[in-house]
Amino acid sequence: MIAVFDIDGVLADASHRQHHVDQRPKDWSAFFAEVGADEVIDRGRELVGEMAGDHVIVLLSGRPESTRADTEAWLAREGIHFSSLILRPDRDHSPAADFKAGALAAIGAPDVIGLVVDDDETVVYRLAGLGYRVEHFR
Repeated sequence: MIAVFDIDGVLADASHRQHHVDQRPKDWSAFFAEVGADEVIDRGRELVGEMAGDHVIVLLSGRPESTRADTEAWLAREGIHFSSLILRPDRDHSPAADFKAGALAAIGAPDVIGLVVDDDETVVYRLAGLGYRVEHFR
């Protein structure tokens, strides 16, 4: 079985960089430039560790591909082990629910994916509607 985890809001606390996207215009470049300074969310990291015993861990994030090096370094520093890291293509500006639904379909059907953990309510409802078992991480 596969367990899929979001990063921002589940594993990484992005609140210190949120101000970049709360303003108009949103400064996504500055927002993503600070991913390496995130604090870990202990409960999320613990849940990944618990699931890793009998699940393949896939991290699925709306972070752009351009953040891969910083994201991988942060995950290693925080001791978060995974089998695969899927990031949004740099030029993909589709809603997170659309991106993640497509990425999950490429990974496998709901019977192959044992659990998806995400903090975005829109993503949770979309994926649950497609038949995936989803936990809304709060």
